[in-house]
Amino acid sequence: QVQLVESGGGLVQAGGSLRLSCAASGSIFSINAMGWYRQAPGKQRELVAFIPTGGRTNYANSVKGRFTASRDNAKNTVYLQMNSLKPEDTAVYYCHADLQVVAGTLEVWGQGTLVTVSS
Repeated sequence: QVQLVESGGGLVQAGGSLRLSCAASGSIFSINAMGWYRQAPGKQRELVAFIPTGGRTNYANSVKGRFTASRDNAKNTVYLQMNSLKPEDTAVYYCHADLQVVAGTLEVWGQGTLVTVSS
């Protein structure tokens, strides 16, 4: 079964840092494009960072200069380094990936990991 498994969320004080990981498992060849999203209580899910198959990563204006998304293709894992965290960054963070599998491409969501930033 192909899935994305997230880890790294938790409670941190404002100004602190966290690193989220998202590992793809199962019978996959590679991760094509992927993105990090977040959903705060009472709000819609929003895109935080988008890593295309090739080219530059795009970030939401609210996280530019503070968050960095990266990928390790050998491990089929993507990361989200979050620095200078603010209380408004509190949300459930999800990764989403377009995976290359035997049958073609498959879009998969992670289960989400909660990030809580205290003031």
